[in-house]
Amino acid sequence: MSQILLNPGPVVLSERVRNAMLRPDLCHREIEFAELQNTIRNDLLEVYPLTEDKWAAILMTGSGTAAMEAMMTSLVPDHGKVLIIENGVYGERLTRIAEIHHINHRTLHHEWDKAIDLKLLEDELQTHEEFSHVAVVHHETTTGRLNDLVGLAKICKKYNLPILLDGVSSFGAEDIEFEEWNIIACAATANKCLHAVPGTSFVICNRNALEEMQATPQRTLYLDLASYLKNQDANGTPFTPSVQTFYALSEALKELQDQGGQKKRKQNYWSRLNIVREGLEKQGIHALIRVEDCSCVLNAFHLPADIDYETLHDALRENDFIIYAGQGALTQSIFRISCMGEISDQELERFVTLMGNIV
Repeated sequence: MSQILLNPGPVVLSERVRNAMLRPDLCHREIEFAELQNTIRNDLLEVYPLTEDKWAAILMTGSGTAAMEAMMTSLVPDHGKVLIIENGVYGERLTRIAEIHHINHRTLHHEWDKAIDLKLLEDELQTHEEFSHVAVVHHETTTGRLNDLVGLAKICKKYNLPILLDGVSSFGAEDIEFEEWNIIACAATANKCLHAVPGTSFVICNRNALEEMQATPQRTLYLDLASYLKNQDANGTPFTPSVQTFYALSEALKELQDQGGQKKRKQNYWSRLNIVREGLEKQGIHALIRVEDCSCVLNAFHLPADIDYETLHDALRENDFIIYAGQGALTQSIFRISCMGEISDQELERFVTLMGNIV
């Protein structure tokens, strides 16, 4: 039996997506690749949907972190200053990117299990008027928390601050209101909610926002979004891409639409996670965060008192289930479950039963 991946990416692929990678080899300088790339870019804009005259899907070969780094380095000007909101590993990763590239920034730190303090945010914006952007993680997979973008965006709009969004673990499943939330860029990846394979990431970017960056010197070679956009709009690519992963993403996007689109995927994820949450709760295994504060993509659970993570992981692995550990100080206190990919309700019910037998 194949392993059932309950980790937050890579995901269990459908046969449809897996078989797509067997399509003919392509030269990335030929028209066939340009057509493939254009199809993906158009289909990505259709996920929410967004108009091509105002928005661009910019593709690159790399992980979700590559997209995060491209977004941060390509969209904060030399004279700008970004407020980075942290309440988990990935908010802190945004800060690390800013530090490495010497991007002027300030952090608004929260403990990993805490929601964003909107009053604290507003106080910060009132005190420091020099900010040009706010950067935030949508779904913080450290804990499974879905950050309150509605409340945050309302405050950012009040101060006319655009949002740089880490949507790596939310794009394709959670609701993202690009216009309403004043988002100018969203970094994401193929191998999570879109159910493709690792290797392709992308940034959905406001074209005007990138145009306004022309006066700022290029900070990176490989991750410069302006270079990608110029080349991709002209049916080219600045660097050699991973063609087979592009095939997989293209097919996964078609599969997403055939299955009802983002709204339906969100509904399906919640249906699956409810099987897990309710089943584990009956066994005395409690979720870390209230359901109303969680993402549909991943939830975290307290480890039972009488078992450590390694023992639980190995017992589940022997039965073909792969779970995910906590990070940092949470390593020995929680485990995490995601229900992305080609996973059936019956498999999740078997998982819940197995958990009862183990603990």
